[in-house]
Amino acid sequence: MKAPSSHAALRGEPSYVWRTGQERRLRMMLAAGVVDTGSRVLVDGCGLGWYVRKLRQFCADVHGLDIEFSRLANSVAARDRLLCARTEWLPYADGCFDVVISHEVLEHVWDDAAAAREIVRVLRPPDETCGNPGGRAVIFVPNRLHPMETHGMYWRGRYRFGNIPLLNYVPSVLRARLAPHVRAYMHAELEALFSGVQARVISHTVIFGGYDNIIARWGRFGEWLRNSLQLLEHTPLRWLGLSHLLVVEKVEPARALR
Repeated sequence: MKAPSSHAALRGEPSYVWRTGQERRLRMMLAAGVVDTGSRVLVDGCGLGWYVRKLRQFCADVHGLDIEFSRLANSVAARDRLLCARTEWLPYADGCFDVVISHEVLEHVWDDAAAAREIVRVLRPPDETCGNPGGRAVIFVPNRLHPMETHGMYWRGRYRFGNIPLLNYVPSVLRARLAPHVRAYMHAELEALFSGVQARVISHTVIFGGYDNIIARWGRFGEWLRNSLQLLEHTPLRWLGLSHLLVVEKVEPARALR
């Protein structure tokens, strides 16, 4: 397993290799984002560019943005449509994307409400004369009800990388001291980010992980564990999963959620 980078606490760790967990999430993006050959797509917080590279197999006009220049410089995707910038100030015109993918990004930004507004701003508005809906954003963020905090914690002034059991279950005041570098969202908190910002919720669920490291270590038992946990996504126990998967669609201002 690769050692954590110097930015692991502030930015999380990007995907260094493409595995079954990423492939599964790609299929979810394609299903939820209505990506087709004519789509213009932004991958916000693209890291090393794996999702940019894979999405370009389905549509040519895929852009990537990340706050870390070093990650873009080492991108596995072609760099002609990659930009270094913050999600809170996206350097794009209003309504210029059909789909925005935000994969495990909002938990790291300074101002997640501003980031949500920017994501919706750059989405294509609906065209009611032609019956075309607005653009869609596909959002993945950590689930506060998951038994593990996967972004590590601070203890006695030092950052400790790795999974921390039950940290998400401690009171918010204490969690903010132990994990000031990362957010985890309750169901209502995530939807509230997109309330009143010219968007409506299309779908909202919680998914479990791909557990590729566990499978590499434990083989058949790891596969059984992964399959068993992913089956829970079809039950009320899905709310204990690893990540929220929220899909929102841009609407006319009068129809936005309040």
